[in-house]
Amino acid sequence: MTRRSLLLATTVSTFCAMQAHAAGPNFSSDVYVDGSLCVGSDCVFGQGFGFDTVILKENNLRVFFDDTSASGSFPANDWGLHANDTSNGGDNYFAVVDRTANRQVFRVDAGARANALYVDSQGDLGLGTSIPAVDIDVKTGNTPTLRLQQDTSSGFAAQTWDLAGNETSFFIRDATSGSTLPFRIIAGGAPSNALIIDATGDVGIGAGTDPQAPLEIERSDSYVFMRMTATTASPNQSVDVTYTDGGDSGELRYNIVDGDGPEMSLDHNGALELTSSESFNNLRLTATGASPNSSADVTFTDAGADGELRYNIVDGDGPEMRLDAAGNLTITGSLSQGSSRARKTAITPVDHADILQKVTALPVANWSWKDAEEVRHIGPFAEDFHRIFSTGDSAHTIATLDASGVALAAIQALAHRTETLQDRTTRLEAENAELRSRLEALAD
Repeated sequence: MTRRSLLLATTVSTFCAMQAHAAGPNFSSDVYVDGSLCVGSDCVFGQGFGFDTVILKENNLRVFFDDTSASGSFPANDWGLHANDTSNGGDNYFAVVDRTANRQVFRVDAGARANALYVDSQGDLGLGTSIPAVDIDVKTGNTPTLRLQQDTSSGFAAQTWDLAGNETSFFIRDATSGSTLPFRIIAGGAPSNALIIDATGDVGIGAGTDPQAPLEIERSDSYVFMRMTATTASPNQSVDVTYTDGGDSGELRYNIVDGDGPEMSLDHNGALELTSSESFNNLRLTATGASPNSSADVTFTDAGADGELRYNIVDGDGPEMRLDAAGNLTITGSLSQGSSRARKTAITPVDHADILQKVTALPVANWSWKDAEEVRHIGPFAEDFHRIFSTGDSAHTIATLDASGVALAAIQALAHRTETLQDRTTRLEAENAELRSRLEALAD
């Protein structure tokens, strides 16, 4: 100890001894201490300072900043630096105390880890590290965590959230509700922009920073899909909605994950295909406001044969229309075809006698379809009908309106012929009656 320090220590000890008996010295000018200073009732003569400039030494260590400002325009809050509790069995700590409000605003407990709180030269804050790499850098050996804790002091329900990460994942934990993890990112290299919410609220999954829809999912592959799973469903729990190029220009697929492939496909041309692993497939259309019947089923079934399309208004009486693989159409009601004069053009009269003559020349045979040889039919052949009457847009089909039109024209021709014959018969009968009268008169 230097002579100057020895003198200072002697002076401080003298002042401390005087404090027990009378008020200490009062300096009315600046005081300079050229050396180290020990303050406290346990300071001793010959106190070792080492590199310490000021030592506070006693069993109750406090520094009090007593602001005596009296004007309302000046701040006047009082502050204190406290080291440890003053009571037996109290805590060991260092604290900054708002003495006016009588509360600790900053505290460091004894035994805190190294670099528990560290502010570097750039203002970056390290918690557990002396080399913070970002604005706030939290470092610990097991799951560094930031806790957001709301108590009931403002009248709201208590709620605690944790923001944490470790070698398995980054996650948000609801510590109030059973420590569930409602949001989680698994470690291992998730790509950039894996999940984006833009300024309009649109969500992108792998879709870059500018999703073009309320939800856009993008994948660097020839297909992308979304799976929905109901874990307690049975026997199938999941459904996939997939977009794929389909080896062509794009196709949307809907698949209940049961191992048999998609149940519905919609291609880029708007062609919709429904697929079933059963012997039938059904599409139901429902209009809830319709009455008395609100649904219709369109069904394809093998019907125990080669396939049949059925149309049924769901009213309990079975399908109203059936179309089989041979092209046979069966309906339970009447068939009405459009034939309004307002929809027709190039209207010309027909020669009924000519139609009748052509009908007489039209071959009519008894025959069977090649795929239904057991069923017999009577009728003309489309090639002959088309050649003779020049109607329709194909030489292989006969429009029912054309067939009925030809039949009606022929019937009208027959009716005219019958009327003519009837007139002739009536005339001949009158002539015969007159001749009979003459003969009877001659006989008399």
